[in-house]
Amino acid sequence: MAKTNPIQFLQQVRSEAAKVTWPTRRETAITTTMVFIMAAVAAVFFLLVDQILAFGVGLLLGVGG
Repeated sequence: MAKTNPIQFLQQVRSEAAKVTWPTRRETAITTTMVFIMAAVAAVFFLLVDQILAFGVGLLLGVGG
C-alpha cells in the first residue's frame, strides 16, 4: 500500500466525507423513535417469556405456588 503524505491524506478524507449522505433531522428522529419502540417490545416479550418459564419451573418443582 502506497504511503501518502498527511496533506494528501486530509484531502482524501475531505473528499470521502463529502460523499457521505447524512440523515435529516426527521429521519434521525424517526429512527430513534423506532429503536425505543423495538426495545420496549423486546423487553415486554422477554418479560412474558421469563414469567411463563418461571411459572412452568415452579409447577415442575412445586416451589413458589
